Amino acid sequence: MWWLLLPVTTVAGVLLSWPPPVWGTRVVFTVPDMALTHLAVHHETGEVYLGAVNRIYKLSANLTQLRAHTTGPVPDDPRCYPPPGVRLCAHRLSPADNVNKLLLIDYAGNRLVACGSVWQGVCQLLRLEDLAKLGEPHQRKEHYLSGGREPDAMVGVIVEQLREPSQFFVGTSIGGRSEYFPTLSSRRLTPDATSPEMFSLVYQDEFVSSQIKVPSDTLSLYPAFDIYYVSAFVSGGFVYFLTLQLDTAQTPLEPAGGPVGPGTTGGERFFSSKIVRLCANDTEFYSYVEFPLGCSKDGVEYRLVQAAQLAKAGRQLAKSLGIAEGQDVLYAAFSQGQKNRAAPPRESLLCLFTLDEVNQRIRERIQSCYRGEGRLSLPWLLNKELPCINTINGNFCGLVLNQPLGGLQVIEGRPLLQEQTEGMASVAAYTYRGHSVVFIGTRAGNLKKVRCSSWCLVWVELGKNHIHAHQATPTEPVVKKCKSHHWSCGQYDVTACCFLPMKVVPIYLCAFACFQTTRLAEAEASSPMMGRSGLKPGLPAFQLINPVA
Repeated sequence: MWWLLLPVTTVAGVLLSWPPPVWGTRVVFTVPDMALTHLAVHHETGEVYLGAVNRIYKLSANLTQLRAHTTGPVPDDPRCYPPPGVRLCAHRLSPADNVNKLLLIDYAGNRLVACGSVWQGVCQLLRLEDLAKLGEPHQRKEHYLSGGREPDAMVGVIVEQLREPSQFFVGTSIGGRSEYFPTLSSRRLTPDATSPEMFSLVYQDEFVSSQIKVPSDTLSLYPAFDIYYVSAFVSGGFVYFLTLQLDTAQTPLEPAGGPVGPGTTGGERFFSSKIVRLCANDTEFYSYVEFPLGCSKDGVEYRLVQAAQLAKAGRQLAKSLGIAEGQDVLYAAFSQGQKNRAAPPRESLLCLFTLDEVNQRIRERIQSCYRGEGRLSLPWLLNKELPCINTINGNFCGLVLNQPLGGLQVIEGRPLLQEQTEGMASVAAYTYRGHSVVFIGTRAGNLKKVRCSSWCLVWVELGKNHIHAHQATPTEPVVKKCKSHHWSCGQYDVTACCFLPMKVVPIYLCAFACFQTTRLAEAEASSPMMGRSGLKPGLPAFQLINPVA
């Protein structure tokens, strides 16, 4: 059996495939009374689906609202398990906002998977054409994905199969409730949206299943332990997750009898970024591997991953990296240090990883373990250090042994761009005419456009706060020469593009509104003969700031 891998739709294709706004106009979709949390873009029609608080929206490719579906408020109490729609709850119910936590397009089923925060994280299946509700399974424990209310607590991908139901890989924080929720799982997407098997685990028997749970022993020692999922994608037969989790090796235990008992409840906490990999067709999760991920510049470590985007290497970037054009590369934004996960430092770094290098490190680790070298090195999941077992012999099977497996050495990315004051919050990347282009959203509400090929250009679309040239400093590990150009969009108010530090939603809305103006600036910068008279009527003039070497 072979597999078709379906990644979450990216922003890049829509920016290039669908016509941008008319010159001198600004296309903005706003919802004044609620927050937008997630976005999915149909890769054929360009239609945009937005997840929000108590609403799901369908927009046209030019951001005209077509449909809206109400998901809340819903009578609920977070302590009710099962939810009140299944069994009478002893706690008093009150209207609860339903915060959209995950939004994916299931192309095989022609439907939208929208998971919310109420009723222990149940998901609705909505028809793509009109957002009509096809189903909302909530009768079985497999239907409850996450009890947390944070909008960024869950990520997922859908993997299509030719003659089997699609699989839904989902990672979520659990809020200390490991008895109710797995932190990572693979679930069925049945053709019938009302089937009781919808969202059931792909495989389950008495001993193994398609899920990873945080052990209760880990939570006893480290009550604050959780895994926060930042990004998910598929590539080359594998499913990947980028996560932030408590670093149990660096975070000290509190003595028994502390403020609320043993564990890390009040001490200093350290976090590590990890990349998790699974085989897409591994129903028993024997292939689970995780490696620490990070980046450094000038001796300073950046270990708190904030956002990431998988993209194809453009012709120029691929040449600089010594890889083939079109190979998968990962752009990731990291904040400085390993502390303050909830309020990370503003000092941040955009870094580049090639997936070939990541897979090579994982492959070397697996091979060394099967030679009996070292330990499994996954203490949060195994609660003890187990040795690798030498199984390379004439009777080699290599399935249930030497797993799950953790890496010890950090996989270091190549630093591309340093941001000292605003903090990188979201990333979107694509290839345009052989050039690798990255959009970066900052916590200050600004959007930056970076082109990395044999050299780098950096544009900043300005909101209310002006960004000076020295505050965005390109680095030079991959490229021979880097320069930074900054333009002001004049009357264009980027903050009106609904920029919020919530994954890729604001990246799309802002980039779509300002893409043409940025491209004109690029043309002007590349052509010394093009003066201000080359600007089209109605387009605000650009202010050119001297490049930084």
